[in-house]
Amino acid sequence: MRNTPTKLIIQIPCLDEALTLPETVRDLPRAIPGIDIIEFLVIDDGSADETTTVARACGVDHIVSLRRTRGLAAAFTTGIDACLKLGADFIVNTDGDNQYFGQDIPALVGPLIRGEADIVIGDRNVRALASMSPSKRFLQRLGSWVVRQVSNTRVPDTTSGFRAYTREAALRMTIVSEFSYTLESIIQAGKKRMAIAHVPVRTNLRTRPSRLFRSIWAYLKQSGSTIVRIYTMYEPLKVFTSIGLLTFAGGLATSARFLYFYFTSGGAGHLQSLLLAAVLLIVGFQIMLMGLVADVISANRKLLEDLLYRIRSLELPSDRRSSAVGPASNDSSDQ
Repeated sequence: MRNTPTKLIIQIPCLDEALTLPETVRDLPRAIPGIDIIEFLVIDDGSADETTTVARACGVDHIVSLRRTRGLAAAFTTGIDACLKLGADFIVNTDGDNQYFGQDIPALVGPLIRGEADIVIGDRNVRALASMSPSKRFLQRLGSWVVRQVSNTRVPDTTSGFRAYTREAALRMTIVSEFSYTLESIIQAGKKRMAIAHVPVRTNLRTRPSRLFRSIWAYLKQSGSTIVRIYTMYEPLKVFTSIGLLTFAGGLATSARFLYFYFTSGGAGHLQSLLLAAVLLIVGFQIMLMGLVADVISANRKLLEDLLYRIRSLELPSDRRSSAVGPASNDSSDQ
């Protein structure tokens, strides 16, 4: 029987959010049915303004200050680690620019409290977002569709940063991307067969342009490479076998072309086709062999992830109220 109170920590990664942070904190709920303790954690990602000072003035419970800007993914994972050390049973991530409607957090954590999901993603209903241009809405929907296919999930808004995690899901999460955690964490959770739910959430008026990417093409490039890399990490045999079979098929087709001319006209002048066919057949076979090796490496990676999960679990204090990160008056910094 559980003796410790249920704790929710709402983490807010921030980069130069001194102007918007007060409104963000003010919008957060102070009480939620099924939650005994609610605390706020601000991760200052090397801000050049007074984000840490403002956070302290807003009365947040915990502050983690990074000495230099490390990016959204690093700030997110730093916050997750801090929340786990602080004994969080549930973790909610929201943005410091007050993009998300804080009063929707009870709906966000509801499936976690009821034991229906490990992760809940806030669905902004991108189709109806007036702040997004038609082209950006289309690309967001297209990207979400791609992520759903590769992760075998049903999340409609995969780029939403408004999400909630159980303690167990947070312990099993290992983010390797330096760009953003949103796509990678969903693909990873899907491959680990976690229960992922989504709930409709509201958004506030836009306070500033996104700082995550310089242009839509830069975002597409980063997101595309992230999807391909993470999918390849978890399904290397499928990826390498598909590429190898296509290359091998190209070699067979080129061989058939050479044989056609060989039997119809003696093959004169088509020696290049024979050489190309040999190269494609050899390369295709080698790529498939690489897939086998990559699959073995992937299996070892899964074992390492399980080992990391067990080590992280053992390192955390048994008392969920224990704190490994100081309160706002004693800010924690990265080394």
